[in-house]
Amino acid sequence: MTDPDTADVTYIEPVTWEVIETIIAKERPDAILPTMGGQTALNCALELHRHGVLDKYGVELIGASPAAIDKAEDRQKFKEAMERIGLGSAKSGIAHSWEEALKVQAGIAEATGGAGYPVVIRPSFTLGGSGGGIAYNRVEFEEICKRGLDLSPTRELLIEESLLGWKEFEMEDVRD
Repeated sequence: MTDPDTADVTYIEPVTWEVIETIIAKERPDAILPTMGGQTALNCALELHRHGVLDKYGVELIGASPAAIDKAEDRQKFKEAMERIGLGSAKSGIAHSWEEALKVQAGIAEATGGAGYPVVIRPSFTLGGSGGGIAYNRVEFEEICKRGLDLSPTRELLIEESLLGWKEFEMEDVRD
């Protein structure tokens, strides 16, 4: 919150793990709630955890654990979690280079018995899915993959068969 009537202190700073560590060192919070700050806050929370900042200052992550954030953000881990509970998903694969992306696309074409297009390209750990898109042909596929690889901090893409025409339902479950 940046409302001075609500917040004890307001910082207008870049949201990076290094900047947040200096704020944590100064303010000594008991906990932080990254789920209220969108993709940037989630990425930052993971970095704080990976660099040992949370343990160093005894700060608890509330709202979601580092493992839960990582599982939700890492495309392959999320897919594996869905498979473990019996939920099917689109034919897909992970690529870390243009050459790997071509192999994944060829595998999707073989698995679906089609040309392998359209496919959905989703870069990992990007704001609001930036850098991703739907490719209907090889030219679009190359453009989206190369842009996505450049934008993903982990240079990772999830490439999956398109489910255009399917119905999508979203659900939230709230409980105590």
